[in-house]
Amino acid sequence: MRRIVLAVAAAAIGATAVIAQNVGVIDERQKLLKDMSKTTKPVGAMFKGEAEFDLAKVQAALKAIQETAPRLPPLFPDNSKTGGDTEALPVIWDEKADFEDRFKKLADAAKAAEATITDEATFPDTWKQVMGNCSGCHKKYRKPKS
Repeated sequence: MRRIVLAVAAAAIGATAVIAQNVGVIDERQKLLKDMSKTTKPVGAMFKGEAEFDLAKVQAALKAIQETAPRLPPLFPDNSKTGGDTEALPVIWDEKADFEDRFKKLADAAKAAEATITDEATFPDTWKQVMGNCSGCHKKYRKPKS
């Protein structure tokens, strides 16, 4: 009987550790995505004509995308499909290669845009292409906002 109690306790502790790990990785990826969003949001306002063009902010956002995008794929391990308040859809793990490739494409697009966007005239079309990578991924792999 004592062995059964110990086995159940060990299983419960192990399950708790896995759940905590899931929530930790989910929190980490959400923080990175929110931080990236904070740098791109002001540039989005420029794109919509709601703010004055500022090349320094555009370049900072592009750098943030380049630095953050490659860090994200490892933050979607198989054991993080659920837990916390994840907005990740299960299709991520069914189409993992495509999902991970999208982060590479995003980083590459941001790198190319960094050289292409030199002024207000070169900004709109190129920014739209970069952000198309974000919205395409969100549409396919993220729960819609309620």
